[in-house]
Amino acid sequence: MKVDEDANLLVLIIDTNPIVWRKSNFSLKEALRHILVFINAHLALKHDNDVAIIASHVGVSKFLYPIPMTHENSDKTIFPNMYQKFRVIDEKVIANMSALFEDVDTPNNYPDKASSMMAGALSMALCYINRITKADEIGHVKSRILIISVSPDSPYQYISIMNCIFSAQKLCIPIDVCKVYGSDTPVFLQQASHITGGKYLKLEMPQGLLQFLMIAFLPDRYNKKYLCLPGEERVDFGAACFCHKKIIDVGYVCSVCLSIFCRPLDECSTCRTRLTLTSVRQNGRVI
Repeated sequence: MKVDEDANLLVLIIDTNPIVWRKSNFSLKEALRHILVFINAHLALKHDNDVAIIASHVGVSKFLYPIPMTHENSDKTIFPNMYQKFRVIDEKVIANMSALFEDVDTPNNYPDKASSMMAGALSMALCYINRITKADEIGHVKSRILIISVSPDSPYQYISIMNCIFSAQKLCIPIDVCKVYGSDTPVFLQQASHITGGKYLKLEMPQGLLQFLMIAFLPDRYNKKYLCLPGEERVDFGAACFCHKKIIDVGYVCSVCLSIFCRPLDECSTCRTRLTLTSVRQNGRVI
Protein backbone atom coordinates (compact mmCIF):
# COMPACT_ATOMS: atom_id res chain seq x y z
CA MET A 1 0.00 0.00 0.00
CA LYS A 2 1.27 3.44 -0.93
CA VAL A 3 2.13 5.67 2.02
CA ASP A 4 2.04 9.45 1.79
CA GLU A 5 5.49 10.68 2.81
CA ASP A 6 5.06 14.31 1.78
CA ALA A 7 5.24 17.17 4.24
CA ASN A 8 2.11 19.30 4.35
CA LEU A 9 2.23 23.09 4.55
CA LEU A 10 -1.03 24.68 5.64
CA VAL A 11 -1.35 28.43 5.09
CA LEU A 12 -4.27 29.62 7.19
CA ILE A 13 -5.91 32.98 6.46
CA ILE A 14 -8.09 34.27 9.32
CA ASP A 15 -10.60 37.03 8.58
CA THR A 16 -10.23 39.31 11.62
CA ASN A 17 -12.67 42.08 10.66
CA PRO A 18 -13.84 43.26 14.11
CA ILE A 19 -17.01 44.93 12.80
CA VAL A 20 -18.35 41.70 11.30
CA TRP A 21 -17.29 39.52 14.23
CA ARG A 22 -19.28 41.79 16.60
CA LYS A 23 -22.42 41.12 14.53
CA SER A 24 -22.09 37.34 14.82
CA ASN A 25 -23.14 35.28 17.82
CA PHE A 26 -19.69 33.68 17.90
CA SER A 27 -16.78 35.83 19.11
CA LEU A 28 -13.36 36.00 17.46
CA LYS A 29 -11.77 35.10 20.80
CA GLU A 30 -13.74 31.85 20.97
CA ALA A 31 -13.08 31.12 17.29
CA LEU A 32 -9.36 31.59 17.84
CA ARG A 33 -9.40 28.90 20.55
CA HIS A 34 -10.96 26.46 18.06
CA ILE A 35 -8.50 27.44 15.34
CA LEU A 36 -5.45 26.93 17.58
CA VAL A 37 -6.62 23.43 18.50
CA PHE A 38 -7.05 22.70 14.79
CA ILE A 39 -3.54 24.00 14.03
CA ASN A 40 -2.06 21.81 16.76
CA ALA A 41 -3.91 18.80 15.33
CA HIS A 42 -2.47 19.52 11.87
CA LEU A 43 1.06 19.67 13.28
CA ALA A 44 0.51 16.48 15.28
CA LEU A 45 -0.44 14.45 12.20
CA LYS A 46 3.15 14.35 10.94
CA HIS A 47 6.43 15.56 12.42
CA ASP A 48 7.38 17.62 9.34
CA ASN A 49 3.99 19.32 8.86
CA ASP A 50 4.19 23.08 9.01
CA VAL A 51 1.82 26.04 9.20
CA ALA A 52 1.71 29.73 8.40
CA ILE A 53 -1.03 32.03 9.70
CA ILE A 54 -2.07 35.33 8.09
CA ALA A 55 -4.61 37.83 9.41
CA SER A 56 -6.88 39.45 6.83
CA HIS A 57 -7.81 42.64 8.66
CA VAL A 58 -9.53 45.88 7.69
CA GLY A 59 -7.14 47.68 5.35
CA VAL A 60 -4.12 45.48 6.07
CA SER A 61 -2.90 41.87 5.98
CA LYS A 62 -0.20 40.63 8.35
CA PHE A 63 1.58 37.43 9.25
CA LEU A 64 0.71 36.14 12.70
CA TYR A 65 3.11 33.21 12.34
CA PRO A 66 5.92 32.88 11.39
CA ILE A 67 7.38 36.32 12.00
CA PRO A 68 10.87 37.78 11.36
CA MET A 69 13.58 36.56 13.72
CA THR A 70 14.18 40.11 14.95
CA HIS A 71 10.75 40.03 16.56
CA GLU A 72 11.08 36.63 18.18
CA ASN A 73 10.65 36.36 21.91
CA SER A 74 13.75 35.10 23.71
CA ASP A 75 11.70 33.14 26.27
CA LYS A 76 12.99 29.54 26.19
CA THR A 77 10.96 28.17 29.11
CA ILE A 78 10.14 24.49 28.70
CA PHE A 79 6.69 23.23 29.69
CA PRO A 80 6.94 19.45 30.21
CA ASN A 81 3.21 18.85 29.68
CA MET A 82 2.99 20.63 26.32
CA TYR A 83 4.72 20.06 23.00
CA GLN A 84 7.07 23.03 22.59
CA LYS A 85 6.01 23.89 19.03
CA PHE A 86 2.35 24.03 20.09
CA ARG A 87 3.19 26.52 22.82
CA VAL A 88 5.35 28.70 20.54
CA ILE A 89 2.71 28.98 17.85
CA ASP A 90 -0.15 29.59 20.31
CA GLU A 91 1.74 32.40 22.06
CA LYS A 92 2.93 34.04 18.83
CA VAL A 93 -0.51 34.02 17.24
CA ILE A 94 -2.22 35.46 20.33
CA ALA A 95 0.46 38.12 20.84
CA ASN A 96 0.48 39.22 17.20
CA MET A 97 -3.31 39.21 17.05
CA SER A 98 -3.39 41.54 20.07
CA ALA A 99 -0.83 43.84 18.43
CA LEU A 100 -2.92 43.89 15.26
CA PHE A 101 -6.00 45.11 17.12
CA GLU A 102 -4.01 47.79 18.91
CA ASP A 103 -3.44 49.51 15.55
CA VAL A 104 -6.66 51.50 15.11
CA ASP A 105 -5.36 54.07 12.59
CA THR A 106 -5.22 51.70 9.59
CA PRO A 107 -8.84 50.44 9.87
CA ASN A 108 -10.15 53.97 10.51
CA ASN A 109 -8.48 55.29 7.36
CA TYR A 110 -9.70 52.41 5.16
CA PRO A 111 -12.91 53.31 3.25
CA ASP A 112 -14.44 49.81 2.96
CA LYS A 113 -14.75 48.77 6.61
CA ALA A 114 -17.29 46.03 5.89
CA SER A 115 -14.71 43.82 4.19
CA SER A 116 -11.18 42.64 4.97
CA MET A 117 -8.01 42.73 2.88
CA MET A 118 -8.51 39.25 1.44
CA ALA A 119 -6.65 39.96 -1.82
CA GLY A 120 -3.55 41.02 0.11
CA ALA A 121 -3.72 37.96 2.36
CA LEU A 122 -4.01 35.61 -0.61
CA SER A 123 -1.05 37.31 -2.29
CA MET A 124 1.06 36.92 0.85
CA ALA A 125 0.04 33.26 1.15
CA LEU A 126 1.02 32.49 -2.46
CA CYS A 127 4.35 34.31 -2.12
CA TYR A 128 5.16 32.40 1.08
CA ILE A 129 4.24 29.07 -0.54
CA ASN A 130 6.37 29.91 -3.56
CA ARG A 131 9.37 30.68 -1.33
CA ILE A 132 8.99 27.41 0.59
CA THR A 133 8.54 25.47 -2.65
CA LYS A 134 11.66 26.99 -4.20
CA ALA A 135 13.69 26.06 -1.10
CA ASP A 136 12.40 22.48 -1.20
CA GLU A 137 14.92 20.79 -3.48
CA ILE A 138 13.39 17.30 -3.34
CA GLY A 139 9.82 18.52 -3.89
CA HIS A 140 8.16 16.77 -0.96
CA VAL A 141 6.27 19.80 0.42
CA LYS A 142 2.60 19.89 -0.57
CA SER A 143 0.87 23.19 0.18
CA ARG A 144 -2.74 24.28 0.56
CA ILE A 145 -4.61 27.38 1.70
CA LEU A 146 -7.50 27.50 4.16
CA ILE A 147 -9.55 30.68 4.60
CA ILE A 148 -11.68 31.31 7.70
CA SER A 149 -14.10 33.92 6.34
CA VAL A 150 -16.75 36.15 7.91
CA SER A 151 -16.69 39.34 5.80
CA PRO A 152 -18.53 39.88 2.52
CA ASP A 153 -16.30 40.01 -0.54
CA SER A 154 -15.36 43.47 -1.74
CA PRO A 155 -16.06 44.14 -5.44
CA TYR A 156 -13.09 46.53 -5.39
CA GLN A 157 -10.79 43.54 -4.79
CA TYR A 158 -12.33 41.41 -7.55
CA ILE A 159 -9.47 41.73 -10.05
CA SER A 160 -6.78 41.10 -7.44
CA ILE A 161 -8.62 38.11 -5.96
CA MET A 162 -9.20 36.54 -9.38
CA ASN A 163 -5.50 36.98 -10.22
CA CYS A 164 -4.63 35.14 -7.00
CA ILE A 165 -7.14 32.39 -7.79
CA PHE A 166 -5.70 31.73 -11.24
CA SER A 167 -2.16 31.83 -9.83
CA ALA A 168 -3.12 29.20 -7.24
CA GLN A 169 -4.72 27.10 -9.98
CA LYS A 170 -1.54 27.26 -12.07
CA LEU A 171 0.57 26.23 -9.07
CA CYS A 172 -1.90 23.41 -8.19
CA ILE A 173 -2.58 24.91 -4.74
CA PRO A 174 -6.13 24.15 -3.50
CA ILE A 175 -7.97 26.90 -1.65
CA ASP A 176 -10.42 25.70 1.01
CA VAL A 177 -12.94 28.12 2.49
CA CYS A 178 -14.81 27.87 5.79
CA LYS A 179 -17.55 30.51 5.89
CA VAL A 180 -18.27 31.07 9.58
CA TYR A 181 -20.71 33.97 9.30
CA GLY A 182 -22.57 35.94 6.64
CA SER A 183 -24.24 35.14 3.33
CA ASP A 184 -22.71 33.32 0.38
CA THR A 185 -22.92 36.38 -1.85
CA PRO A 186 -20.77 37.82 -3.35
CA VAL A 187 -19.23 34.54 -4.36
CA PHE A 188 -15.53 35.18 -5.06
CA LEU A 189 -14.38 32.68 -2.43
CA GLN A 190 -16.81 30.06 -3.74
CA GLN A 191 -15.22 30.50 -7.13
CA ALA A 192 -11.75 30.23 -5.58
CA SER A 193 -12.57 26.83 -4.09
CA HIS A 194 -14.20 25.55 -7.26
CA ILE A 195 -11.44 26.67 -9.64
CA THR A 196 -8.55 25.41 -7.49
CA GLY A 197 -10.17 22.10 -6.50
CA GLY A 198 -10.73 23.03 -2.86
CA LYS A 199 -13.76 22.77 -0.58
CA TYR A 200 -16.23 25.52 0.33
CA LEU A 201 -18.24 25.01 3.50
CA LYS A 202 -20.72 27.42 5.08
CA LEU A 203 -21.39 26.73 8.76
CA GLU A 204 -24.96 26.70 10.00
CA MET A 205 -23.71 26.51 13.61
CA PRO A 206 -20.50 28.54 14.12
CA GLN A 207 -20.18 27.12 17.64
CA GLY A 208 -19.22 23.81 16.01
CA LEU A 209 -16.28 25.39 14.16
CA LEU A 210 -13.70 22.99 15.60
CA GLN A 211 -15.71 19.92 14.65
CA PHE A 212 -16.13 21.11 11.06
CA LEU A 213 -12.44 22.03 10.81
CA MET A 214 -11.42 18.58 12.02
CA ILE A 215 -13.78 16.70 9.72
CA ALA A 216 -13.65 18.73 6.51
CA PHE A 217 -10.28 20.51 6.53
CA LEU A 218 -7.83 18.46 8.58
CA PRO A 219 -7.19 15.72 5.96
CA ASP A 220 -4.26 16.55 3.69
CA ARG A 221 -4.33 16.65 -0.11
CA TYR A 222 -3.43 12.96 -0.46
CA ASN A 223 -6.10 11.63 1.90
CA LYS A 224 -8.85 13.93 0.60
CA LYS A 225 -8.97 11.89 -2.59
CA TYR A 226 -10.34 8.92 -0.66
CA LEU A 227 -12.86 10.79 1.52
CA CYS A 228 -16.36 12.06 0.87
CA LEU A 229 -16.20 15.46 2.55
CA PRO A 230 -19.01 18.00 3.03
CA GLY A 231 -19.10 21.06 0.79
CA GLU A 232 -21.22 23.20 -1.49
CA GLU A 233 -22.22 21.59 -4.78
CA ARG A 234 -23.61 24.67 -6.55
CA VAL A 235 -21.34 27.59 -7.45
CA ASP A 236 -22.49 31.05 -8.52
CA PHE A 237 -20.11 32.48 -11.11
CA GLY A 238 -21.20 36.09 -10.69
CA ALA A 239 -18.57 38.72 -11.45
CA ALA A 240 -17.87 42.36 -10.63
CA CYS A 241 -17.77 44.89 -13.45
CA PHE A 242 -14.51 46.76 -13.95
CA CYS A 243 -16.19 50.15 -14.35
CA HIS A 244 -18.37 50.49 -11.23
CA LYS A 245 -17.25 47.44 -9.20
CA LYS A 246 -20.83 46.15 -9.05
CA ILE A 247 -21.82 42.48 -8.95
CA ILE A 248 -23.56 41.62 -12.23
CA ASP A 249 -25.18 38.54 -13.76
CA VAL A 250 -25.13 39.77 -17.37
CA GLY A 251 -22.43 42.07 -18.73
CA TYR A 252 -20.22 43.02 -21.65
CA VAL A 253 -16.75 41.51 -22.11
CA CYS A 254 -13.84 43.04 -23.99
CA SER A 255 -12.72 40.53 -26.65
CA VAL A 256 -9.05 41.51 -26.20
CA CYS A 257 -8.34 41.66 -22.43
CA LEU A 258 -11.60 40.04 -21.15
CA SER A 259 -12.48 43.02 -18.94
CA ILE A 260 -16.11 42.97 -17.79
CA PHE A 261 -18.45 45.99 -17.97
CA CYS A 262 -22.02 46.50 -16.85
CA ARG A 263 -22.88 48.64 -19.92
CA PRO A 264 -21.60 48.85 -23.50
CA LEU A 265 -18.60 51.13 -24.07
CA ASP A 266 -17.00 52.55 -27.20
CA GLU A 267 -13.54 51.94 -25.75
CA CYS A 268 -12.23 49.43 -23.22
CA SER A 269 -11.03 51.33 -20.15
CA THR A 270 -8.41 48.64 -19.47
CA CYS A 271 -6.64 48.04 -22.79
CA ARG A 272 -8.04 51.03 -24.78
CA THR A 273 -9.30 48.81 -27.59
CA ARG A 274 -12.09 50.27 -29.73
CA LEU A 275 -15.21 48.17 -29.19
CA THR A 276 -18.08 47.47 -31.56
CA LEU A 277 -21.26 46.05 -30.06
CA THR A 278 -23.02 43.46 -32.22
CA SER A 279 -26.64 42.93 -31.19
CA VAL A 280 -28.40 39.61 -31.68
CA ARG A 281 -32.17 39.54 -31.38
CA GLN A 282 -33.68 36.40 -29.90
CA ASN A 283 -37.34 36.00 -28.91
CA GLY A 284 -37.80 39.75 -28.99
CA ARG A 285 -34.84 40.42 -26.69
CA VAL A 286 -31.52 42.02 -27.59
CA ILE A 287 -28.63 39.95 -26.24
